Amino acid sequence: MDASELKLKIFREIDTLEKRKLEEVYGYLQNFIRAERSLDEWNELSEAQKQGLLIGIKQIELGQTVLHEDVMEKYRKKYSDG
Repeated sequence: MDASELKLKIFREIDTLEKRKLEEVYGYLQNFIRAERSLDEWNELSEAQKQGLLIGIKQIELGQTVLHEDVMEKYRKKYSDG
């Protein structure tokens, strides 16, 4: 099967989907495309940047996070009085 036959087959399958399933397929497609870009971006990072991200992921897994709203509130108070 060549590329144009494959595209046509995919189009025909997608064309018969109900709206909810079509949105789900679109999400899968976007995730697939982003994953390829993300891998390219990851490979372009320095080792220090990669380590920083891996540390951040580990902190999230351990629940060592601070809500965005809490950080914003802290700095609003700090800089609005000052």
